Formats: sequence, structure tokens, C-alpha cells
Amino acid sequence: MKKIILFFVLTFGISQFTNAQVDFGIKGGINYNNNGKESFKDATNDIADGASAKTGFHAGLWFRGNVPILGLYVRPEIVYTQVKTEFEQQSGSEDYSFKKIDVPVLIGKKFLGFANAFVGPSFQYILDDNISFGDLSTDEFDKFSVGVQFGAGVEFGKLGLDVRWERGLSENEAKFTNTQRIDNRTNQIIFGISLEL
Repeated sequence: MKKIILFFVLTFGISQFTNAQVDFGIKGGINYNNNGKESFKDATNDIADGASAKTGFHAGLWFRGNVPILGLYVRPEIVYTQVKTEFEQQSGSEDYSFKKIDVPVLIGKKFLGFANAFVGPSFQYILDDNISFGDLSTDEFDKFSVGVQFGAGVEFGKLGLDVRWERGLSENEAKFTNTQRIDNRTNQIIFGISLEL
């Protein structure tokens, strides 16, 4: 009997979701990477003053479908992101940047008719990264990682603005030598603008 009830509940839920209107559009914006000294804390022999954050950018697509009954929505996104950090070595200033594909899957709630708040996991795949200590490179980084995003936004017709915070949850550390370790887990504030198509 429980299986029959579960079957009918799932069937009803799937049919309601497939009948729901799905919105989609494009998005872009800037991201402020705040990894700073934390990323380079074990590389003190070569990095004089830790790292300073720099502004990067992102662009991509978003989709949104309402979840029946609960009054929530699901918003998956596919976003290309470039993250930048600057650090000081004894030989001079260096930029560290990496490019990744982010796939956040956000659960949100609309309120006041124009505002929303959301939270969810973000799945990340690093396409390219560039940092070096002498002849050493970052080929040891894991390409896939998981993070979390949460934030809030407002919508004015088809135009949306939001701000969110992202933190990497997976340890993603490259070890060059016993004293040279870099962790490229993201810790950033993201300002975005979206347009419904």
C-alpha cells in the first residue's frame, strides 16, 4: 500500500513540475575573489605578503521552474567564470587566474512581489589554471569540486539583479613541495545581472 501511495505522489509531483512554466535567460556580472592569504598560507617561503583579491567575471545561462505546492522555485545555471588573485613572490608580482564552468542548482523563494532569496550547491569544473613557482605548475589540482551559493535578488520585469556568496566545500589543494601548497577553493562575492528571454 505504501508503494502505491508513493507511486501516486511521485506521479502527481512529476506531472505538476512538467506542466509548470519554465523561464530562462542569460546572465553575467563580476565576481570578487576573496581567497587572499588563506589560499597561500603554506607557501610562506616564496610568497612574501600573501595574496590580494582581484575582480573577475562570469557569463552564462539560467533556467527557472516553479515547484508546485511548496511555493519555491528551482534555478539551475550554466556559467563560465574567470577568477583572479594577485600574489607577491620574491621575484615580483604574479597573477593567478583560473577559468571554470559552474553549475549552481539553486532553490529559491519569491517574496514582496519583486524580491527573492536562494541557496544551493554549485558544481564546478576547472577548465584552465595558471600559476607557477619557478618551473612548477598547477597540474595537480583536482578539476572537479563542489561549493555552495546563497544570496538574494530583485526583479524588475525581465531584468534581475542579485548578489551572492560562494564558498568551495571540496578541498582542492596542489602541493608543489613540502612547503609550497596552494588551495584554490573559491571564496567569492558575486554580483550578477540577468535578463529573461
